[in-house]
Amino acid sequence: MSAFSIQLINGCLISDIEQEDKNQFQSLQQLGAIEEIDGLWRLGGLYRAGRMYLGKDGRGYVEAQSKEQRDLLVEPDHLWGARNGDVVVVKRIIARRGRASGKVKLVIEKAHMFTIAYTHRDDQGHFSVLNIRTGEPTAAVMDGMDLKAFKIGTVLKVDIDDGKVLEVFGHLDDPFVDEKISLALYEREDEFPIECIDEAVAVETIVDREQHKERVDLSELDFCTIDPVTAKDFDDAIYFDMEAHTLYVAIADVSHYVPYFTDIDKEAKKRGFTTYLPHKSFPMLPRELSENICSLKPRVDRLAFVAKIELDRATLKPIKEEFFEAIIHSKHRFNYEDVDKIIDNGGRDATGKVAEILRYLLPLQKITTRLRKARLLNGFDFRSEETRIALGADMLLKSTTIETGTPSHSLVEECMLLANQASAKRFDGDGDGIFRIHEPPQLSRTEALLSELAAIGLFVESYEDSPSLIRAIQKEADRMDLASEVDAMVIKSLRRASYGAHNAGHFGLGYSHYSHFTSPIRRYADLILHRLIKAQLSDDKEEMEYLLRNIEPLCARVSDLEREATKCEWDFRDRKFARWAQTQKGMFFEAEVIEAGESAKAVLLGDIKGITVNLKGDGVMLFDKIRVMITEVNIPQAIVMVELVNKLDIDVMEL
Repeated sequence: MSAFSIQLINGCLISDIEQEDKNQFQSLQQLGAIEEIDGLWRLGGLYRAGRMYLGKDGRGYVEAQSKEQRDLLVEPDHLWGARNGDVVVVKRIIARRGRASGKVKLVIEKAHMFTIAYTHRDDQGHFSVLNIRTGEPTAAVMDGMDLKAFKIGTVLKVDIDDGKVLEVFGHLDDPFVDEKISLALYEREDEFPIECIDEAVAVETIVDREQHKERVDLSELDFCTIDPVTAKDFDDAIYFDMEAHTLYVAIADVSHYVPYFTDIDKEAKKRGFTTYLPHKSFPMLPRELSENICSLKPRVDRLAFVAKIELDRATLKPIKEEFFEAIIHSKHRFNYEDVDKIIDNGGRDATGKVAEILRYLLPLQKITTRLRKARLLNGFDFRSEETRIALGADMLLKSTTIETGTPSHSLVEECMLLANQASAKRFDGDGDGIFRIHEPPQLSRTEALLSELAAIGLFVESYEDSPSLIRAIQKEADRMDLASEVDAMVIKSLRRASYGAHNAGHFGLGYSHYSHFTSPIRRYADLILHRLIKAQLSDDKEEMEYLLRNIEPLCARVSDLEREATKCEWDFRDRKFARWAQTQKGMFFEAEVIEAGESAKAVLLGDIKGITVNLKGDGVMLFDKIRVMITEVNIPQAIVMVELVNKLDIDVMEL
């Protein structure tokens, strides 16, 4: 569901409507599809908003919004130009018999505003323009220009409605074009509108304490930050009071610098998340803010929103949790590698302020180790591997590394988890907050997982519930030395975590209450949560009412934006993999099968890691070690094809 359609279903004020939705709102008023009831505008009884799904027969279906409803059938003559994935308003057709059906009255949100395409000539010499997502022909025209005059492989941005070329991106032979393609496919932005930059430049560059006398002054506390060595913005800083056994998690106070309805706020809501590509980040906030006044840099005063959590010395469970606005003065910036070395050697070589910080940081590390152990009694430790890629100056793949968690990562993670839980527990969970939810797995997907695992000889004899089943699977996977491979399958079988206004708990973490509080520089959901807590603390009923009236559509919006940001990152990575594979055609590689059957896939093993390839060849089973040859690479769609040469070990079924 789109944010605007949720507003239409739940009811909203005209002032709540986003600028980009106001024309559609006015059109619905003219159609008589919406009505004002008790001061709120909502869809009339005969109308429904939902996403359109088109079948191969050309007929459409609009999803039901409750168990009492049925999907509405939309005949081809009643589509009104709606395409697959569009969000539409339909009017139900009242009939005594037959399937529930309707007519599209308005497209309120297009699935795609434009197509990314490229010029192509087939083996017979026929010219066409192909959709880069699907490889299918698409219409494209350019005023005063014959597209055949472009070099074959030219990448174009094309208006989805009239086929007009909006922009020429470059050429598929140029690896620098990959960034433009990935960003455009998932509607990620690079440059900020000038209005946002002007607002950002006008913000203070230093903290004037005289203007913030109402804040708690924590500048004497030895806060520190721990981040990747390449980080430019620092969301969070930590300090642990040994005597009071109290953790302070200080988070950049973005909500102070980004008020409602400013151009920066509107752009942040549009982006939702910072997108991270290997060579560059595409931030949610202008860098003038995210890398400066909002960043908790060392040895300067910064405004922070602080979670203060007192822990029981015996159980480590929170005894008291507070939130307040503060001023901090981080004393040192660590990177993860620094802290891992310190943990290894006990900080023997530390001097000065670092030595002072280690007086609490090293004991805190031991506390977080205990916290993690306790957390995993209810949550899960998934041992899947994450591939990081490095690019050269030519924007081609240079190397890959497998990133695994280290003690320093765990130290920071457990502190952030405490703050995220504390923030969620402030709300009842019935539409009064923004939660990070992860629902238990669906029975059908669990059964499919068990069937796949049975094919490789992994069986689970008995289990009581979903958590005990996953732990039993992991235990067997350990015994078979397939921990990371099986964990990847388990993760794939689980539901995707998302944002919700109604608390459903977090299955993967084993938490009853969880939210995202700790990264407002790079996640809009965290910024909204800060605003909610501040409205709660100040008992600002008007602000709380506004936020909660729009919380459901906002959760839907940021959940969608998170998926798009992730897809963009994966798409860019796969394009770099495909360019590398293009240079390796005809070469042989060892690989491991990760999907068997008609659509078999394998992951290449060797120096370059993490490349998933499509496998041609019969008789392979899940996790077989095989030798393959790269036979075909589709650069536009970033697809790598390989052929099976031979197996490298004995088939599991023959054991």
